[in-house]
Amino acid sequence: MAGLLPVEDALARLIAAGAAHPRRQERVPVQLASGRVLAEDLLALRTQPPADMSAMDGFALRSADCAAPGAMLRIIGESAAGHPFSGMVGPGEAIRIYTGAILPAGADGVVIQENTETAGEHVTLAVAAQAGRHIRPAGCDFHEGQRLLSAGARLTPGHIALAGAMNHAEITVFARPRIGVLATGDELVLPGAPRAPHQIVATNAFAAMAMMRPMEVEIVDLGLAADTPEALNAAIDRALSEAVDCLVTIGGASVGKHDLVRPVTAARGAELAFYKIAMRPGKPLNFGRLGPMLLLGLPGNPVSALVCTRLFLLPLIAAMQGDAQAGQDRSEAAILGGDFPANDERRDYVRVMLDRDERGLWIARPAGGQDSSFLSVLARAEGLLIRPPHAAPGHAGDPARVLRLS
Repeated sequence: MAGLLPVEDALARLIAAGAAHPRRQERVPVQLASGRVLAEDLLALRTQPPADMSAMDGFALRSADCAAPGAMLRIIGESAAGHPFSGMVGPGEAIRIYTGAILPAGADGVVIQENTETAGEHVTLAVAAQAGRHIRPAGCDFHEGQRLLSAGARLTPGHIALAGAMNHAEITVFARPRIGVLATGDELVLPGAPRAPHQIVATNAFAAMAMMRPMEVEIVDLGLAADTPEALNAAIDRALSEAVDCLVTIGGASVGKHDLVRPVTAARGAELAFYKIAMRPGKPLNFGRLGPMLLLGLPGNPVSALVCTRLFLLPLIAAMQGDAQAGQDRSEAAILGGDFPANDERRDYVRVMLDRDERGLWIARPAGGQDSSFLSVLARAEGLLIRPPHAAPGHAGDPARVLRLS
């Protein structure tokens, strides 16, 4: 089909444009940074652990005193987390120690409590002691000055714990991009509103915004616009006044008489990077720029709009945020759970249900009819089976790739 851009080329152009889009930075408390993208490398401001520490409850001692089971030692004190023993362990001595407590001077090993028996001020060991046993050496996790997190990392709860342990109270992240969402079409009404027989309920924007929210963006809901230049221009004016970084339009992206998004934006000087993608569903996708604002035009068919949101809008947002993994292929190995026909020149994204086989591979089976208007099928689908252009007929057990929708 002439003039269709391959999916990978379209995605590469989106990622490049998103990565080049100006980004703001801000300082945020570390406990509020989960999901944000780190704007600078983070170096440890301290060593962890700061001293040799016990990994278990038991007794700290000199291993030379306990080379064989049955050794008896005198208990001279204790060391607990936050309350270290201030003296030194000498020959024939031990201190009771608790998990996370600093190992006292003179001790080089820990025997766990279960392998001891105490009587008054003495402890008898049921096992031989080993130097270094049950001890976390100073710096075994990380050292001061060590780079542990790199710019471009999307911060997970584990990253937050690490950054805090590194002694960062605040960190520098990229500001949330502002994404404007506009649904277009004379036929659209909001859920619950009076509806004529020729009208349909508009939910594409709701689903697209739901998919964006976990990515830490600021969403500007521009509502619905009729299929008139005046309505579209008013919505674009509002998006520009709201300093939207990317305007996402849903519908009006094709070439019909009432598909006005491209001609209206072109009349305002928009630069179009591409139009029409070699994929199914979602061929009429377009991308460009209007002044400082990126433009992403999604198709109006519900499944097309939401598949394109997953495939293009989310990676674009990640690139705008400085996410180093924005263009990463997130598809996974699978096998076909049935027979599939040969494919044409477009890459096909088949809505499928997913199960695991005994090897742990996904088994992909169609979730139902593949019409691009079938929201009921998309809602129960667990993934998208990727059928390459010109793929031969597929049979049960053949290798494949799937993109999970969760």
